[in-house]
Amino acid sequence: MKNTLIAWLFCLPFASCTSPVTQMDLSGQWTVCLDSTDVGMDASFGGKLFDTSITLPGTTDEAHLGTKCTLKPALEKPQLLHLTRAYSYVGPAWYSREIQVPSDWKEKDCILHLERVLWDTQVWIDGQKVEGHEESLTTPHEYDLTPYIQLGKKQVLTVRVDNRKRYDMSVNDLAHAYTDATQVKWNGILGDMYIKAVEKTRVESLQLYPDAASRIVKAVVSVYNSSSQTAPVNLSLQVKGKDDGKSYASVEAQAEAVKGYSTVELTCQLGDNAPLWDEFNPYLYDASVELVSGKSTSLMTETFGLRDIRHEGNKLVLNEKPIFLRGTLKCCIFPLTGTPPTDEASWEKLYASAREYGMNHLRFHSWCPPEAAFNVADEIGFYVQVELPVWSVTFGKDSATVEFLRAEAKRISKEYGNHPSFCFWGIGNELQYDFNILASMLGEMKAADDRHLYTTTSFTFEKGHGDWPENQDDFFVTQWTKKGWVRGQGVFNQELPSFDKDFRASIDGMEVPLVTHEVGQYSVYPDLTEIPKYTGTLMPLNFMAVKEDLEKKGLIDKAPEYLQASGKLAAILYKEEIEHALKTPGISGFQLLDLHDFPGQGTALVGLLNAFWESKGILTGEEFREFCAPVVPLLRFPKAVYTNNETFEA
Repeated sequence: MKNTLIAWLFCLPFASCTSPVTQMDLSGQWTVCLDSTDVGMDASFGGKLFDTSITLPGTTDEAHLGTKCTLKPALEKPQLLHLTRAYSYVGPAWYSREIQVPSDWKEKDCILHLERVLWDTQVWIDGQKVEGHEESLTTPHEYDLTPYIQLGKKQVLTVRVDNRKRYDMSVNDLAHAYTDATQVKWNGILGDMYIKAVEKTRVESLQLYPDAASRIVKAVVSVYNSSSQTAPVNLSLQVKGKDDGKSYASVEAQAEAVKGYSTVELTCQLGDNAPLWDEFNPYLYDASVELVSGKSTSLMTETFGLRDIRHEGNKLVLNEKPIFLRGTLKCCIFPLTGTPPTDEASWEKLYASAREYGMNHLRFHSWCPPEAAFNVADEIGFYVQVELPVWSVTFGKDSATVEFLRAEAKRISKEYGNHPSFCFWGIGNELQYDFNILASMLGEMKAADDRHLYTTTSFTFEKGHGDWPENQDDFFVTQWTKKGWVRGQGVFNQELPSFDKDFRASIDGMEVPLVTHEVGQYSVYPDLTEIPKYTGTLMPLNFMAVKEDLEKKGLIDKAPEYLQASGKLAAILYKEEIEHALKTPGISGFQLLDLHDFPGQGTALVGLLNAFWESKGILTGEEFREFCAPVVPLLRFPKAVYTNNETFEA
């Protein structure tokens, strides 16, 4: 049971903490044993290592473990459905390595941290099972190893990773958090891996709730005391500019930490001139809280931005200014590894490509990215929409799945909620069935964390829903309303080209902002020069099949022309989609499907960029920004073709 501590707050100079965070890096060589028949490991494996070597962070795909693909290129299923894993493994895998925790970690707690795992983990030390298991698809798996560690002694750490499906949260396994259509159902561990030494009484979590209008930030400090004794603690909070180091505020508090978890709230006034965060000026702050209990010191730092995101009628408003989302989807497409990167450099390249083409927004379709994705979005000023790992047409039928998603929402809020880029949150993609349960979940999420705007689902085909916002929606993502279409697919095939129309009749009377759903989907012929780029764990059998087919027909020399012809048409249609949205008062943004290729769900090559976020040579970023940018000149005129005896009026 959590206890709330009432603390006495007062302003004092902040005493900086020089204590380093003590941790043991676990990246490098491990041994692995695949357990495809799930026979498990008996006590005899104890302190033994396995026979096969693997590098972690990494996956069994990268280590060439599992079933080797024997498929050949062919214009048929499954080759045409998506990129193909060269080596595939789904089932339990046991990873082991030797560790030696330093003797000077006495009086500390030892916490194992694994950044991203798919899906379930369990842990052993010298064959002794560590209490509990973790199953988050999106947040780090952590274990308290303290009772099992013998300081200064060599021990064997074993992690069992089971990547089999645990919950039915996806139609045909298409949700991008667990699929072979984009990322793959990999087995392994990604990102940071370490054992950290932490104080018995420590800061466990720091959640920051900024109020941009009043230039105030409220800090909710979760304190954990693993000892059986209550402990008096002194807390100090300081807020500085992340990059310039400018000091904005400091606050101190005195309290008492009971056994287990307790909460302390601190409030800082940052000053009238404290900069706000948005896409044009993404100013960031570091909030550092220091806890002193006896002779021990615990320190935690979190980054945040001063921003207020809300809606004013049907307008999205950020810091009292209307914003328009120029967005595209990120469906966990990483064609070299089949896994999301956990390093910032990879995300910097991706966001730079999106920004080059005028984007300021990414929607993470049915998944949540790693920490690095948020860090980079914060730094450059990108507005992010996160979704729980679900794309279900039977939502609510399985109570275990619903409870998993409820728990996942709490984990995401705690792990990523401080990021200013995390502006929007939806439960999932095109959800169907029980909207009462969806409403209940959305209400819980909104009540627990008010730092984001929420929507029930990114569109739905459920009868009686999807054509108008749900009661609790802060914004509405759809392709049509009960009054008409709001994306071009429903218009362009039915009417002659015209440039004096918009979608205002379709959204008349709507009281929340509307964002158009998965706009575009205009296919481009495969770029066959892309084939040599696939040097990782995924094979482009789909591209290779097209190439072989053209060679048989003697048409391979036409491939570049097919690419350009289809690409130019797609570019024209994407331009018209975007300008239609920009011309419509009340539309607050669009989400393309897609700026880059989608090599899953039937190989949907719908991008002007390839799956690597590189140009296909169809339209440059500079040309695309002529109609996709913060400021776009717009012209209304009635038709596309004029003869030389007509007067052009606009």
